[in-house]
Amino acid sequence: MTGHRPLPFDPIARAARLWSDRIGSSGTMAAVTSVMRVQQILQSAADAALRPLNLTFARYEALVLLSFSRQGALPMRVMGERLQLHPTSVTNIVDRLEKDDLVKRTPHPTDRRTTLVAITEAGRELMQAATTAVTEVRFGLTGLDDAELTQLTALLAKVRLAAGDFDADGED
Repeated sequence: MTGHRPLPFDPIARAARLWSDRIGSSGTMAAVTSVMRVQQILQSAADAALRPLNLTFARYEALVLLSFSRQGALPMRVMGERLQLHPTSVTNIVDRLEKDDLVKRTPHPTDRRTTLVAITEAGRELMQAATTAVTEVRFGLTGLDDAELTQLTALLAKVRLAAGDFDADGED
């Protein structure tokens, strides 16, 4: 999956030992470095699965978000909030999806200042094909069983909560 031969040792474990010898406690450094490396692995796997479909992960996420919405359409502002992206990024994603006829912009029926983004039938079909592609490679997250995936998700949610990524008292 990574396109290269594995190293004969774990470079993060080695760096952690050196860090401990020269700087001090290495737990945070090793954890962060591991998360960053895993992110690269996951991104590479998702990109490889989506590339034949001419999608990026960001565009795939937007299609999934729209397909999950009750009406198949959301205001661009809401898309940005849910995808946790800057408005400019959402605009770029929607522009590309619209160019490929996967979404269409429509005026909001009651708020003239708001533009809705609606997934098209072609967008739904591509989203389903893309979902098959990324789930076949487990989004790149191999080596963990279901219980470990649940535990990992819960641990990462604690970090996200502490960083203010979401409000634990809010709706899901």
